[in-house]
Amino acid sequence: MIEIILLFILTKQMGALAVKKGLPRGRWKFITVIAWLVFEMIGIILGIIFFGQGNLIGLMAFGLVCAFGGYLTVKYNLEKRPDEKINDDINRIGTDQLNP
Repeated sequence: MIEIILLFILTKQMGALAVKKGLPRGRWKFITVIAWLVFEMIGIILGIIFFGQGNLIGLMAFGLVCAFGGYLTVKYNLEKRPDEKINDDINRIGTDQLNP
């Protein structure tokens, strides 16, 4: 339950960042959820490979940490993109519209 609440909050922040960058909000929310689930599954599989199946709570915690790593990967990718306003200013260089 806590994981779902955390994912809801993080996707809401990701949507706001996408709007700031001038990108579609829903697409980046979807990418965040998919990355979260994929990285969580990878984390659980790696946890089983490295630590065995004996400690289920440890495996789930490792999967959660990996899932957060998936969120951070998508966030880093989105933060690298230029802001919408910066692109708009670059396109208007040499015109009278630079200072609205």
